[in-house]
Amino acid sequence: MIFNSLQYALFLPVVFILYWLLGTQRRQLQNVLLLLASYFFYGCWDWRFLFLLAFSTFLDYFTGIKIYQGKTNKNKKIWLIISVGINLGFLATFKYYNFFVTSFVDFIQNFGLNANISTLKIILPVGISFYTFHGLSYVFDIYNGRVKPTRNWVDYTLFVSFFPLLVAGPIERATHLLPQVEKGRVFDYHKAVDGLRQILWGLFKKVVIADSCAAYANQIFALDSTYSGLTLLLGAVLFAFQIYGDFSGYSDIALGTARLFGFELLQNFKYPYFSRSIAEFWRRWHISLSSWFKDYLYIPLGGSSGGTFYKIRNTFIIFLVSGFWHGANWTFIVWGLLNALFIMPSIIFNTNRNDLEIVAKGRILPSFRELISILITFLLTSFAWIFFRAENITQAFDIVAKMILGLTSKTGYGDTYYMLQGMVLNGKIILILLFIVIEWVGREQNYAIERLFLGYPKIISWSFYYVLVIFIALNSGSEQPFIYFQF
Repeated sequence: MIFNSLQYALFLPVVFILYWLLGTQRRQLQNVLLLLASYFFYGCWDWRFLFLLAFSTFLDYFTGIKIYQGKTNKNKKIWLIISVGINLGFLATFKYYNFFVTSFVDFIQNFGLNANISTLKIILPVGISFYTFHGLSYVFDIYNGRVKPTRNWVDYTLFVSFFPLLVAGPIERATHLLPQVEKGRVFDYHKAVDGLRQILWGLFKKVVIADSCAAYANQIFALDSTYSGLTLLLGAVLFAFQIYGDFSGYSDIALGTARLFGFELLQNFKYPYFSRSIAEFWRRWHISLSSWFKDYLYIPLGGSSGGTFYKIRNTFIIFLVSGFWHGANWTFIVWGLLNALFIMPSIIFNTNRNDLEIVAKGRILPSFRELISILITFLLTSFAWIFFRAENITQAFDIVAKMILGLTSKTGYGDTYYMLQGMVLNGKIILILLFIVIEWVGREQNYAIERLFLGYPKIISWSFYYVLVIFIALNSGSEQPFIYFQF
């Protein structure tokens, strides 16, 4: 069951109505209902992995209590190691075992050696990276004294498996979400309407923008050897819009859905393509993962203390681990390495904390310098996305080589012209430009249409919402899964 499916359109209102019919005085029953709904939601993918989710949840619930009860630091650390070891063991088995085996076999074959090591025929459980990190943040926070373990099994299980964030985040913290689970919620009409508005915008980003760009990006990457360098660049740019519309669209739907039930989830995107540097980009892209690595890996490694060498070392570690977190493929590792290289100037010259406010705050347009900085950052990001999108490292380097050689040539741009012409004729270019304008206008809000047309006559705002609904309906020919479900 995916957010942009008919099944979810039926599932959500049923759960919403039952949830609030239970009444605000029955918090525990509401939590039980949400927990059952979450397990049903996850079981629609593959019911067999419900056991893995339940075991991972029990492991962190139990070890969290044991860590808190530990009389000595050594005892606490033992239980922490058990939790981390088993969690990462499952993650390594399902997600990385075959990668390590094939990489090792390929490596020793370079020396004329052979190894008969079998790979595993296993399916990657959807969302395993996300709910594993949910649980790990909980035990880390208990170990570091930030939270106390909850004894309520239902509350903790709901914290880990709440269906809006279960399969693709945002990666929540116990310090933020668990207190909301443990207290009663009161229905707030204005929050519910706001949640529906954010869901609508998320569906528009996913169905209209991301899936439209995907049709062209998939074609270009699938037939990369037949296209010119300029068309390959167009494919990288279209994929940049695709992955942003896809992932931030999912996050918008997740946050809006949670708000329907009285919960506030962490904001996961803050208009990253309006960033003026790679450092700012990573403060605005997949914020929950970036902050997770910062708090539980970067700072324990020493963070920014200890001089420039350690800052550089720790930054490279963070980005390489982040790349590896995304998937068992050398393309993701190179993607992480590229982003580490791109961010290095700001680390070395200590400018990584510049540009904390959104660009052109309080102004209609950016300055010329800001505009150039935004374009350069976007192009660097789009270049790195080539490795993220490519099927393998060979294809990625072939695309880059052909792109560089093609862009230096003055011929061979006919395919680019016809593809852009087609996008203009079917209205896709207009939709992308409209999307950019709306995002720019709403860049100071939590999501782009949060305040758009509010205060105007209702006929204007409702007409705008109906237009979005029509665009979504016209582009809903097939239910395309979200990109980050594979992680």
